Amino acid sequence: MDTVKTIPITDNSGEPSAVVTKEMPIVKSRDFTLYYGKKNGVDKITMDIWTNSVTAIIGPSGCGKSTFLRSINRMNDLIPGVRTEGLLSVEEQDIHDPMMNLVQLRRVVGMVFQRPNPFPKSIYDNVAYGPRLQGIRNRVQLDEIVEKSLTAAALWKEVKDTLKKSALSLSGGQQQRLCIARALATTPKVLLMDEPCSALDPIATGKIEELIRSLRDTYTICIVTHNMQQAARVSDMTAFFCLGKLIEYDNTNSIFTNPKQKQTEDYITGRFG
Repeated sequence: MDTVKTIPITDNSGEPSAVVTKEMPIVKSRDFTLYYGKKNGVDKITMDIWTNSVTAIIGPSGCGKSTFLRSINRMNDLIPGVRTEGLLSVEEQDIHDPMMNLVQLRRVVGMVFQRPNPFPKSIYDNVAYGPRLQGIRNRVQLDEIVEKSLTAAALWKEVKDTLKKSALSLSGGQQQRLCIARALATTPKVLLMDEPCSALDPIATGKIEELIRSLRDTYTICIVTHNMQQAARVSDMTAFFCLGKLIEYDNTNSIFTNPKQKQTEDYITGRFG
């Protein structure tokens, strides 16, 4: 069987995960439910996220989009009272297995947040931060990682002569691309984006969308967005969430031109939401 190269997640025993094939989704959710105390954040979500694709999650505010996205690298663990049921796996490993190595999971599953959040460090040190945490100290190797990551994030040409400047001196759009470069520097397989353009102007938004399209051949991207036009422009698959439930999940063209569920059609056409 033809397989794709992957950095396997290892659990705390050091055993590698199964190799992911082109026929297998990289992220699987089976009746996945997350509770904030007694309240459901998401309820019995079953869906697959396929390798080297862009998946958009759309829906009204408070519908569970970000909750599900943040579940994929267990960011919700930081919230008191959170518990889960069902299965959520990455590269064929149950991410809630007690043996799961969270540091390695978050290396394989990177995250870009709603608002740019560069560290108050230089542009160079922002990108080198993750590799240094992984134990990389060789300057030549770090230089290569920084240049490669900034190039992949379409930022290298703009900052290559000012790498020692503070990242906070960059524009909002540049800061967001820097945060994407910082995530790419740890060589993730999956990149989660939680409304990455909501704080940006239309020109910066266009650059981020162009970047997402250019990264799809190398990374698996899952993006939460309120902007349905954006979902239609950048994604291969679209999931519509409402009140914590997955209402419909299909290829993007079908969702926007021929939805199967009335709730989806009502949301797409602006009847509610």
